[in-house]
Amino acid sequence: MPSLPRGITTVFNAFRVMFTSPTWQHIQVLLTGAILCQGIRRVSSILRVMGLSHEKRFEKYHRTLNRAKWNSLTGAKILLGLLVQLLPPSFPLLVVVDDTIERRNGKKIRAKGCYRDACRSTEDVVITCYGLKWVCLMLIVSLPWCQRSWSLPFMTILAPSKKCNESRGKRHKTSIDWTIIAMRIISRWLRRSFILIGDGGFACVRLGHACVKQNVTLISRLRLDAALYELPPSPIKGRRGRRREKGKRFTSLKQLAIDSTQAWQEMEISWYGNEKKTVRLLSGIHLWYSSGEKPLPIRWVLVIDPNKDQAEAFFSTDLSVSPNQIINWFVLRWNIEVTFEEARAHLDIETQRQWSDKAIARTTPCLMAVFSLVCLFAMEMLKNQTLPILSTAWYNKKSEATFSDILAFIRRSIWAENYFNDSGFDGEYLKIKPEQWEGLLDQLTRAA
Repeated sequence: MPSLPRGITTVFNAFRVMFTSPTWQHIQVLLTGAILCQGIRRVSSILRVMGLSHEKRFEKYHRTLNRAKWNSLTGAKILLGLLVQLLPPSFPLLVVVDDTIERRNGKKIRAKGCYRDACRSTEDVVITCYGLKWVCLMLIVSLPWCQRSWSLPFMTILAPSKKCNESRGKRHKTSIDWTIIAMRIISRWLRRSFILIGDGGFACVRLGHACVKQNVTLISRLRLDAALYELPPSPIKGRRGRRREKGKRFTSLKQLAIDSTQAWQEMEISWYGNEKKTVRLLSGIHLWYSSGEKPLPIRWVLVIDPNKDQAEAFFSTDLSVSPNQIINWFVLRWNIEVTFEEARAHLDIETQRQWSDKAIARTTPCLMAVFSLVCLFAMEMLKNQTLPILSTAWYNKKSEATFSDILAFIRRSIWAENYFNDSGFDGEYLKIKPEQWEGLLDQLTRAA
């Protein structure tokens, strides 16, 4: 195992309790190599960049993923604990959830399914692809090198397809089912309330009831044709029968959006890209009903952008939250899409080639966790260093770092610690071992 900067080892040591001593050595090699790699993230590529091209027992690194006994859920708990420490005392716990498709195909990949490709599809044309569905949960964190908040992954769950579950004789779990399970686990870990933010796919009455039961606030989009009802009237004394659960049907949000007689309010809110936008808001408290579920009390917010004249609706299960706060918190959800894009661009998600069920269920969550680990490494190392931000004449970042800057900073620190700190100095020359410069040159000359 090569030597690492002190800031990296400090964060790494928090995960030491998860593994046996041999497995721990292999895990450090795999994670460090995943950071240093450029291009595909396969075990063979990691061994090359770590200078282990001639390792005859290379299979032990594969067995770390497909056979070794360690619990990735324990790693998620430790990682969440480290990320929570980055939050200021007054900052709320905002957890965003979304599912993403890892495009994979092959007869031995049993958990794959055919899904809608959100990146390639449009409103009129639906394009499908084979792949693995992952439910990702990330914590919204404000970092010193950027004005916008970042979504840092801490838990990534594989959601096998319906066909896969039926072939195994298991009950199929949807993304909502996995989100409820994850929400309950996180609530047990934190032992405090937090805010769960999801897109329209997570606007579900059943999920809302599960969150309320765990003292968790759910914020999401709301369909304009959602069935909203008035609160039930007070029971009449002496009347027999079951008490009503909901009152009269409320006017649909679609009709309210074109009703100028409503008490609309103009308000300035924080929009995407730190933009300030003036919109018209209408809010209320009603019961959201779906067949087979009990009515869910929600605060709904109807938003109309005067420039686009297009209505959008959002809701919160916490009735005391202001409409402005609901919008501001939901806008932060967009950072999860940035994390997905950065992980694919710089950590090369979808390039691994594991076929074992256990290795598949571990590899992608580990790569997603590397995104958060890189940020934790940088936070620890910037206590004594300054962050260099790469800027060009055609791309002025305005002193705001991107993930590529953070990753380059960590790579440079690892290479400097490993290759140059212990190198012999002879006049104007540094002496580097052959396996070290072979691994370095291999990365410099490798095609993208």
